[in-house]
Amino acid sequence: MDRVIYIAMTGAREVTRQLDAVTNNLANVSTQGFRQQLNVFRALPVVGEGAKTRAFVLETTPRTDYTPGVLQQTDRPLDVAVSGSGFIAVQGADGKEAYTRMGHLQVSQNGILQTTNGLTVLGDAGPISVPPDQAIQAAKDGTISTVPLNAPRTDVATVGRIKLTNPAEANLIRGADGLFRQSNVQPAAADANVRLVTGALEGSNVNPAEALVNMVSLSRQFEMNMRTLRAAQDNDTSATKVIATA
Repeated sequence: MDRVIYIAMTGAREVTRQLDAVTNNLANVSTQGFRQQLNVFRALPVVGEGAKTRAFVLETTPRTDYTPGVLQQTDRPLDVAVSGSGFIAVQGADGKEAYTRMGHLQVSQNGILQTTNGLTVLGDAGPISVPPDQAIQAAKDGTISTVPLNAPRTDVATVGRIKLTNPAEANLIRGADGLFRQSNVQPAAADANVRLVTGALEGSNVNPAEALVNMVSLSRQFEMNMRTLRAAQDNDTSATKVIATA
């Protein structure tokens, strides 16, 4: 009886965690550059005194689907999308380097290049500062160029280059803020092979139909585990009555 309880109890717990991940994926179906999270279950024996007859369900380390999303053409000068593998380096809320695929950029009131959700974009030498009253253009290699307004197109100045990097996916960890960081907490090296598509944004790689089907399936799995727990409780109650009247 207790074996059934272990499996059903831990199964229901892990299904709840996977539901959280699927719900988060679905909530970010419109977030540029979002990478969906994947969860896998496995069965492990319970180690302790007595016979090794019990097992429980455990979620493996959550994985990330790094499949690129669909590119959406915007023709906006500061919209960039990473072509293929790679990331844009930004400064996280903790002040440390982190990585994102979200390339919807803007210039802050202080003249600093940022993402539209307020993250400072890092260049080869730190944050990129843009002079006021300038027309801005991003190049495929991440170079940010400016031209003074009402000036000839030939008066081009380079103000910096976005740090583009391509760390090994196995070494990346997704943070609670949705940004990726290296597991050794060290900044990744810039990769000259990473290229940008200008005037475009990368969509989320979440398939909404698949996520909805997965959510329904997980809800049914949770209900099945709860029914198993109730059945175990009913069987225990019935067995107790039989023993008491014997």
